[in-house]
Amino acid sequence: QVLKKASVENRNGNLTYLLKIKSLFISLTFVYLQSHNVSVCDIDPTLKEDLRKFRFRKATTNAAIIMKVDREKQLIFKEEELEDIDVDELREALPEHQPRFLVYSFKLDHGDGRISYPMCFIFSSPQDSKTELQMMYAGSKLELVKVAELTKVFEIRELEELTEEWLHSKLLK
Repeated sequence: QVLKKASVENRNGNLTYLLKIKSLFISLTFVYLQSHNVSVCDIDPTLKEDLRKFRFRKATTNAAIIMKVDREKQLIFKEEELEDIDVDELREALPEHQPRFLVYSFKLDHGDGRISYPMCFIFSSPQDSKTELQMMYAGSKLELVKVAELTKVFEIRELEELTEEWLHSKLLK
């Protein structure tokens, strides 16, 4: 109702204002769901198994699992698994206007001779995606992170943020 009222009052007004209200609404919904330990969507059992196998894979190539929410079934499932993919290719594989969950494993050169293969969880939630979808994703994120057993958890609001430099800055802190 808040969004509809703001839309009517600002029909000829500032679109940025509406996006800020929408973002605030989604943030408040996420805080509520998080504080009440509620998961909006179930996780597909085959996805759970795929995530477990992915965590223990021995390959040294970059790889990703892209996950999507089925609105009707309220279910998170694996949309695609990608092998030997760099960050730029991963960004290109994601839709610009729809949220997605990603688990990404890649080769990280620490610059001092050490190399590691961290695995991180990335929640892509474009600002212009549908509010209903954003809430479903945000309300399911914590449970999915728990199932994936990952501690490196990041969120991006625009696909352009997802770069190798951004990822390195997050992981080499």
